[in-house]
Amino acid sequence: MNIIISNASGKPIYDQISTQIKEKILTGELKEGDALPSMRLLAKELRISVITTKRAYEELERDGFIITMTGKGSFVAQKNMDLIREEYLKKIEQHIKEIISLSVSCDLSLEDLKQMMDLIYEEE
Repeated sequence: MNIIISNASGKPIYDQISTQIKEKILTGELKEGDALPSMRLLAKELRISVITTKRAYEELERDGFIITMTGKGSFVAQKNMDLIREEYLKKIEQHIKEIISLSVSCDLSLEDLKQMMDLIYEEE
């Protein structure tokens, strides 16, 4: 599995792993029932602690993205459309916050921002 860890990122390593696996599931790169590498194998490949990969997998399981079967491994869970929608809503909120921050820094009014959004939305 191709996961890139950045020491320069402000995010903890387990969070970087879980975020990248979530993204692979959301985009369909990983499909329902696909096996994930064992925690030990992933830790070895990434040259990190097994405890870190365990925490990432636990977070993914808690959030409903994977299921773990003792003795068999971890697998991509059945897609939960409410869960997927919630993940996309979180991403949209993050982008909107960035847009608002940029618009405030260049003194763009809320009305100007709304007009810009309307124009771009109509183009799509």
